[in-house]
Amino acid sequence: MAHCTNNELSMSPAAVVMVPLPLQGHLNQLLHLSRLISDRNIPVHFVSTTTHCRQAKLRVQGWNPLAVATIHFHELQTPNYVSPTPNPNSKTRFPSHLQPLCEATTQLRHPVASLLRKLSTTTHRLVIIHDSLMGSVIQDFVSLPNAESYTFHSVSAFTIFLYTLRTISKEFQNITDPEILTNDHLSFEDCFTAEFKKFTSMQHDFAKLNSGRIYNSCRIIEKPMLDLLENEERNRNKKLWALGPFNPVDIKRTTKRKEGK
Repeated sequence: MAHCTNNELSMSPAAVVMVPLPLQGHLNQLLHLSRLISDRNIPVHFVSTTTHCRQAKLRVQGWNPLAVATIHFHELQTPNYVSPTPNPNSKTRFPSHLQPLCEATTQLRHPVASLLRKLSTTTHRLVIIHDSLMGSVIQDFVSLPNAESYTFHSVSAFTIFLYTLRTISKEFQNITDPEILTNDHLSFEDCFTAEFKKFTSMQHDFAKLNSGRIYNSCRIIEKPMLDLLENEERNRNKKLWALGPFNPVDIKRTTKRKEGK
């Protein structure tokens, strides 16, 4: 009969490490997911730069992250970089002045790897949930026997489906009205700079290391797209979850007053 050591008995059953891309829309989504997971009494470690950890906490709406004791913020440093001023006359709609920040995040690989090694000794199961554009940063998890990673997509399943296929497939045509959606409507032309396309492609190369994908969506909203993506993931022996929407929504119902009252 095997006996557990005191160290093994003190280890948590599981812990989650969140690694967002340090842009507000990406930070915010994974911070809300962190809250949902921490509500299940699972330790959550939120990893980003010093500036962006503080930014995420200051800008979050709908709850007070400081009240959630099981979310641990790890503030890391990136090398200094020069960020140009925004160009309102740019030919693309992408905020290219953020490109140096995206490139600087790749330098977080080694400090993140060090953190993962440390955390892996404190839990039986280490789950890394990372932004799809942070694949290179968490790649060293493969050296840890109790670690696994899941790619988080901050955009809709609809967008990922189109970006993956590039063209409208027969399956897609079967679930849409061709008179409403055309290739012109679904084009990604002029959305991204050449530099960002290169960065995205490099990060997506690490997707083969993950165990599955997570979407900030639900089947009520995107069931057709999620079903098609799930079929693709099943062929690769990977899992897919639609866990959203994460952001807290306060719906206020009002009744119109009748005339004369």
